[in-house]
This record gives sequence, structure tokens and C-alpha cells, in this order.
Amino acid sequence: MTYDSPPPGYNAPPPGYYGMPPQDHPQATIILILGILSLVLCQFLGPVAWVMGRRALTEIDTAQGGLGGRGMVQAGYICGIVATALLALGLLVVLAALVLGAFASTTSA
Repeated sequence: MTYDSPPPGYNAPPPGYYGMPPQDHPQATIILILGILSLVLCQFLGPVAWVMGRRALTEIDTAQGGLGGRGMVQAGYICGIVATALLALGLLVVLAALVLGAFASTTSA
């Protein structure tokens, strides 16, 4: 027995509908916020966003479509990487200034 139309009382889903979209990773929003804050306010949050983002991306990949929010997590992850690089660069500049300052004060005396 074949049906040309759905049985009475049954509404067929629209074409391309595959069910509910997967729920976002529970930490997706937090990682995105940490990544943005690490760029804008405090670079010390960068490594936190980087580590949390890497862990969440791994969990999303192993869920095989069961978890969403990959875009938010990836954006926070990348912001964390950039903020960490800026932090390292800033620390190197401060360290170089301290070394050059100490060297200049010992040679001039």
C-alpha cells in the first residue's frame, strides 16, 4: 500500500527539514565572551579562551552533529589565540625595555 499524500491528521514536514537543530555547546557563549574580552580589555583572558575553545571544539567534533555552536566557539578560540600572541608580544617588549634599561644604567655609571 502506497500513499500519495500523508494520512489524515498528519502534516508532513517541509522539504529539507531534518528535525530540531542541535543544541549549542554549553560553554559556547562563555568562550566567545572571554575571547572578545581578551582582545578588548584584558589579554590575560586569552589563554583561558584558547584552552576552553580547543576543548569545546574537540567535544563538538566528537559529538558528530549532536552539539552546535561551533561558530561561536571557533570565534572565541581564534580571539583567544590572537590575544595570547599580543600578550606574549607585550611581555617581550616590556622585558626588552627592562633589560635595555638595566644595561644602560650600568654602562653610564
